[in-house]
Amino acid sequence: MDVNQYLEIFIDESKEHLQALNDQLLNLESNPTELVIVNEIFRAAHTLKGMSATMGYTDLANLTHILENVFDGIRNEKIQITSQVFDIMFLAVDDLEAIVESIASGGDGHRDVSTVINQLEQIEKGNTAAINAVFEEVAASTEVGIVKNEYDQYERTIIEQSVEQGFQCFEFTISLRPDCLLKTARVFMVFEVLEQCGEVIKSVPSVEQLEEEQFDSEFTVTIITKESPDEIKNKLMKVSEIDEIRSNSVSVSQLSMSNDEKEKNNNAVETNVQTKQSSVDNTPTERKSGKAGGKTIRVNIDRLDVLMNLFEELVIDRGRLEQISQDIQNPELEETVERMIRVSGDLQNIILNMRMVPVETVFNRFPRMVRQLERDLGKKLDLEIIGAETELDRTVIDEIGDPIVHLLRNAIDHGIESPEVRKAIGKPETGSIKLKAYHSGNHVFIEIEDDGAGINRQKVIDSAISKGIITNTEAVNLTDQAAYELIMASGFSTAETITDVSGRGVGLDVVKSTIQSLGGVISIDSKEGSGSKFSIQLPLTLSIISAMLVEVSNEKYAIPLSSIIETAIIRKSEILTAHNQKVIDFRGKVVPLVALSEVFEMDVTDDKDEYISIVIVRKGEKMAGLVVNSFIGQQEIVLKSLGNYLNEVFAISGATILGDGQVALIIDCNALIK
Repeated sequence: MDVNQYLEIFIDESKEHLQALNDQLLNLESNPTELVIVNEIFRAAHTLKGMSATMGYTDLANLTHILENVFDGIRNEKIQITSQVFDIMFLAVDDLEAIVESIASGGDGHRDVSTVINQLEQIEKGNTAAINAVFEEVAASTEVGIVKNEYDQYERTIIEQSVEQGFQCFEFTISLRPDCLLKTARVFMVFEVLEQCGEVIKSVPSVEQLEEEQFDSEFTVTIITKESPDEIKNKLMKVSEIDEIRSNSVSVSQLSMSNDEKEKNNNAVETNVQTKQSSVDNTPTERKSGKAGGKTIRVNIDRLDVLMNLFEELVIDRGRLEQISQDIQNPELEETVERMIRVSGDLQNIILNMRMVPVETVFNRFPRMVRQLERDLGKKLDLEIIGAETELDRTVIDEIGDPIVHLLRNAIDHGIESPEVRKAIGKPETGSIKLKAYHSGNHVFIEIEDDGAGINRQKVIDSAISKGIITNTEAVNLTDQAAYELIMASGFSTAETITDVSGRGVGLDVVKSTIQSLGGVISIDSKEGSGSKFSIQLPLTLSIISAMLVEVSNEKYAIPLSSIIETAIIRKSEILTAHNQKVIDFRGKVVPLVALSEVFEMDVTDDKDEYISIVIVRKGEKMAGLVVNSFIGQQEIVLKSLGNYLNEVFAISGATILGDGQVALIIDCNALIK
């Protein structure tokens, strides 16, 4: 039997079991006497062991086997659970995750797990002295987190060919400062510098681990270049929060693992797989039919993307048919088109629901992260997750993880005070963080709320003025909301000394731009001394949206319905002027008017009509009235990208093809209001 045909299912199910291990270990740490939790952990480890043994991944099977023994000992009350035992078990789960990620990336699943197996064996034997020694060893080993840089055959070939062509190969080990808050941002800047100097061929830990901050403070990057190591070091040291850079020249003769050794290992793996295959062939027939009653199937996300693209084309043709039907005025055609609209609408809902993924796939990794930060920073934290079952489009889910990580780290690092400070000011020693997700209309809201120190308005304003982000005159009229949003301005708070203000701003401009690129908005509410709340508003889906079509100087534009409050027709005499800006009184609020014909520099004919059409749009608390020539109507449209060459066009987020074949540009209301 060819086990490779089951590889995707194996990877997906392994990740589910590993997530269960992480979650249940955190539960067990909070409720160490609950044997029900131990049984759940034991089952997850046992299933993972059987799957990995069947697939021939021996390192994964061996480590899971000894982990299973430890849980069995805990279940039978032979092993006493301590915080040290938990730390070692979490490290074992980290190793399991690294092996599964390696397999998912096309690797052979080999990893040196002898150390952690030895540590788990000491726990299994109940040797207290040995466990303490092991814990000290673990603490020492986690300080660096860098493994020996080994190269596979493909990387060896690249290095050999590059050296023959006159290039040099260097390993740069970069150490970040211990107080570096957003390590991922610094890693990105380092890679940007290195890619300008040559070609990056490898990093340890892997790029995926670096992006997810799965490293301590050091990482190693291998680069092929013609520049000297000193020149590259000088460029890298311009990146802030770098503590030390070490370089090492890589020669062909020093590359790890000879071809003979590789062949020997490959033969060993091949033999092992053949052994496992024979055992699978002898599996009882009833086990093969065990999941016959399942009502779900796994579908590759790429197939759903293809299905979505095809449906988008169908939506465009549907609009074209509607147009033709209106022109011809044939009753039978109109009836058929109406039926097609209903059926395609139902089909659209089904396809969009198929792409929806619960946000718990992102939220699940945060309890573990909070636990680690709690220990590192010496704080007491209580993370409450609400609404993890809320569903969001897969494309949004893939991008939203990092911004939430940054916001959580900000809340923990600089929002929540230390237990001593909290006790002194009359707060509970344990800081509270709420991570909440919920639906509202066509949007999903994600809120990160803490009961920490809050944001000091005056410090933020003073810092923004000193950085040249705003002027003293602008600062006078700032609302609280606008003042808080300054911490997300580019260049805000990059001070070397970390204070209550500086940590709050590092990298938040990246968070804001990521959320805006997804069609979302972020707002901040804070009360000094009581805490802060960051609210993220995201669209349910990115590809098909409801929009209002309008006409401006004989051109058609689409305005997303999610941004529109209402449309109105007003007299020109109702237009007022304030601070050289045309405004109107809209339900007791002063709303500025924006003439789209002026924004897009279009020819305007003298219009003697005393009435004008406006669309009232909103971004957060801010509103604006967009002046248009006329309203065309509401329509479902397919959002198409303008491509790399036109993605910087002001106030345009994309385009769509209308029923008559014309292209209508989609207006970015957020940019206009800003």
